[in-house]
Amino acid sequence: MSVINSPQYKLNNILTARARLGECPVWDSTNKLLYWVDIYNHRVNQFNSVTEQNVFFDVGDVVGSVALAGANRLIVALRHGLAFLNTQSGEVMPIIQVEADMPDNRLNDGKCDPKGRFWFGSMCPGKTQGSLYRYDPDGSLHVMETGLTISNGLGWSPDQNTFYLADSDQQKIYAYNFDAETGNIRNRRVFVDLTSESFYPDGLTVDSEGHIWVAMWDGWCVIRFNPQGEEIGRIPLPVQRPSCCTFGGEDLQTLYITTASVGLSEEEIQKSFYSGDLFALPTQMIGLPAYNFLG
Repeated sequence: MSVINSPQYKLNNILTARARLGECPVWDSTNKLLYWVDIYNHRVNQFNSVTEQNVFFDVGDVVGSVALAGANRLIVALRHGLAFLNTQSGEVMPIIQVEADMPDNRLNDGKCDPKGRFWFGSMCPGKTQGSLYRYDPDGSLHVMETGLTISNGLGWSPDQNTFYLADSDQQKIYAYNFDAETGNIRNRRVFVDLTSESFYPDGLTVDSEGHIWVAMWDGWCVIRFNPQGEEIGRIPLPVQRPSCCTFGGEDLQTLYITTASVGLSEEEIQKSFYSGDLFALPTQMIGLPAYNFLG
């Protein structure tokens, strides 16, 4: 583990992963493990925060996201479907196909809501043919939003009244009214508009005070917004393409950040040498726990 110091924070490079596209970090509070994916290398990673050892499961397909799903089990969004991954045997058990008839699309970021429903999106850069889905514990699949380019960055406010969704290609983060009981969303509005910037909102997480932390693809930073969508903090990073972040650690005060090296030129990689590595940032904030899929 290497430490990158600045006057304001101490950023730890906790794993020299050199991932092509690290994404979707999920903290398992019970076992003190951080799960994260390397999308194009078909890997679901399991990082032990105590031993700092990382093992991975090759799931045999592009893997956009994961969520906890009970003891020794994850739910994963593969290229065109959902599956369960047994974290003891490594067995992948298909659940349901999604957008298998859309070869240009693939599934992307996903997360469980407080009622144990798995939300995930699809993407097709440059085309508004991505969608947002909700997969319920009873096995039903619901289309929640359409007309997206790159569905990304899901999260809920601490009071569970607001749902957040990033569309990376459109450089916008949306907010919706959320009904926790029914799982319905409505009243979409622009929460953050980044169309004047040279970077893109990627994965995000929400802390216990309702602030939204967003990894900025091509932005060399994570930006923190208040519940009104105003920037209140910026964490510079030594990598060009931070991809997602989540809170973890014993007290949920460590911000874990995944990064990517995909698409970078040799010159860009020299400037962004740690691209693809896994980072951890101690903070004074407390995050929200990851929810399990209850199906």
